[in-house]
Amino acid sequence: MTPRVTVIDYGASNLLNVVRALEHCGAEVVLADQPEAVINADRLILPGVGAFADGMAELQLKKLADPIKFFCQQGNPLLGICLGMQMMLDSSDEFGHHEGLGLIPGKVIHIPPKGANGEPHKIPHIGWNELSYPEKGGNWDDTLFSRLSPGNSMYFVHSFMAAPSDERHRLADCDYDGQSICAAIRSENMTGCQFHPEKSGEPGLQIISKFIKTQ
Repeated sequence: MTPRVTVIDYGASNLLNVVRALEHCGAEVVLADQPEAVINADRLILPGVGAFADGMAELQLKKLADPIKFFCQQGNPLLGICLGMQMMLDSSDEFGHHEGLGLIPGKVIHIPPKGANGEPHKIPHIGWNELSYPEKGGNWDDTLFSRLSPGNSMYFVHSFMAAPSDERHRLADCDYDGQSICAAIRSENMTGCQFHPEKSGEPGLQIISKFIKTQ
């Protein structure tokens, strides 16, 4: 049976690459902009680009925020991508304080404006960067990253970064001029990637392939 993945379509994300990557990995893709479709999904992807406040406003306007929470509370698998990952947290400091979905404790903060050497660096953080295990330990066994190895490169585009309240929810990091950036978060059935797996070649497709096979 072909695995079915529901992608949330809330008007604030670029869906084409996500859909193509899912189909390439063998999934049947359903686009959902109604609460019922979210609640009844088998697996859910929350993509996103743009500002945190705008993304949350669209989810609330379409009455999708509570169905996403209900879906996750039932133990179903969720994958958040870029802004979608950030909205999984409690709040964001992007252009003021804004409430998120509160699926994983933590907040979204500015990427440090300077590297570890004290020199300013480019914001947003754009381009390929290597994944590493979290600073405080942990590995990728029994996660969507189980087929990956530290050093695999992923494609990033972001100016803000996740700061989980509990370090155990930090799945992967990357180094940006000596500054540690949270590249992925995880809690039980929920995983979020700051990078774009759908734009990250074979390693990114490995994540997507693993996700569509989760129960």
